[in-house]
Amino acid sequence: MKDREARSDRRRFLRAALAAPVAFAAVRFRWIDAFAAAQTLAATSAGKAGRRVDPTPDCDSDDEPTPAETQGPFYKPRSPKRTSLLEPGIGGTRIVVSGRVFSRRCRPLAGTLLDFWHADDQGVYDNVGFRLRGHQFTDAAGRYQLETIVPGLYPGRTRHIHVKVQAPRSRVLTTQLYFPGEPRNRGDGLFQSDLLVALRSETVAKQARFNFVLDLD
Repeated sequence: MKDREARSDRRRFLRAALAAPVAFAAVRFRWIDAFAAAQTLAATSAGKAGRRVDPTPDCDSDDEPTPAETQGPFYKPRSPKRTSLLEPGIGGTRIVVSGRVFSRRCRPLAGTLLDFWHADDQGVYDNVGFRLRGHQFTDAAGRYQLETIVPGLYPGRTRHIHVKVQAPRSRVLTTQLYFPGEPRNRGDGLFQSDLLVALRSETVAKQARFNFVLDLD
C-alpha cells in the first residue's frame, strides 16, 4: 500500500516537473509577443510622425524681397563667367556659398545672373584684374553655387560679399551678404541682419547658404 502511494506521489511530481517548463515557455513567449507588438506599434507611430514632419521650404510666399545695398567703390563690370573664384596663390579660408533665386511667389528663377566680388583675406580688392570676381547663371531650379574664400576686413566694414542679381528681362538687385557672429556686424552702418548667410563649418571648407527673393511675381 505504501509502495503504491509512493509510486503515485512520484508520478505526480514528475508530471508537475514536466509541465513547469511548458508553462514557463508559454509565459515567456507571450511576453516576447507583447514586446514585439509594442516595438511594432512604436515603429509605426514613429513612421507616421516622421511623415508628418515636412522639410523646411527654401521659400515662403510671405517672404519679403531681398533688401538692396550699396555697390561700393570697387565694382567692375564684365567679370569672367565662373563658379569658382579660387586661383593659385589665394590664401584664406575656403567657403562654398550656395542657394536659390525665387520670385515673391516662390517661383524659381532660371537663368538669373549673379555677379560676385569681394576683398581677399587681407581686405584688399583687385582693381586691376578680376581676382575674386566672377559671374554665373542659375540652373533650371534657380540654384547657384560659388566657391571662394571668406573675405578679409578693411577699415570701417565687417566681412561681406557683394553681389548683383538680375533675372532675365528684369532690373538689377545690388546687395551684400554678411556672416553671422562677426564682431564688426554691430558697428557696421550698412549691415542688415536680413542679409546674413546660414553658415556651418565642414572638414574642407565652410558652407554658407542664402536664398535671394526678387521683387517679381
